[in-house]
Amino acid sequence: MSLKYAVLAALLEGEASGYELSKVFDVSLANFWPATPQQLYRELERLADEGLIEARTVPQERRPTKRLFSLTETGRDRLSAFAAEPTRRPTAVRDEFLIKMQAMDGIDPERVRALVEERRTWALGKLARYERVRERLLDGRTEEEHLREAGRVGPYLTLLAGISFERENARWCEHVLTVLGERRVPTDPTGQALG
Repeated sequence: MSLKYAVLAALLEGEASGYELSKVFDVSLANFWPATPQQLYRELERLADEGLIEARTVPQERRPTKRLFSLTETGRDRLSAFAAEPTRRPTAVRDEFLIKMQAMDGIDPERVRALVEERRTWALGKLARYERVRERLLDGRTEEEHLREAGRVGPYLTLLAGISFERENARWCEHVLTVLGERRVPTDPTGQALG
């Protein structure tokens, strides 16, 4: 899958500038389909060339002219066709951090703890942002009310996946820190850690 469908899905929320879309990606889509602002702008141009989105310009006082993008009917149809297709294969995790964890034995335990704490802090930060978005989406309603009454529930359901993912990341990091705290590192007769 290309970035194309992630951008089209983001535009289901309504007309948006490239800057606004980059914020949407940062908050709600980055957990499962990250993109840099440069990638987004290039993709917006391609989608406009394909007729899947259209752009209009809005003059602004004391600022450059803003371009706002919206889905065309062709774009909506293409996105609907994509959403109805079977998914090719399950997600595969590719995480540099996990490779480091695989190779952690023999490394200074304090350095390993620092790496895990950094990952935990990052996960908790994302979780806090996702919870703020969740509260904004609910807008005073219960989850049940929102899921029953909202015009669109896809953004909320994907947000829940991100929340679950980051909660599990934080929980796993806490478990690793407990293991590291309780672990006795084997040493040789001179007191050097054995790898």
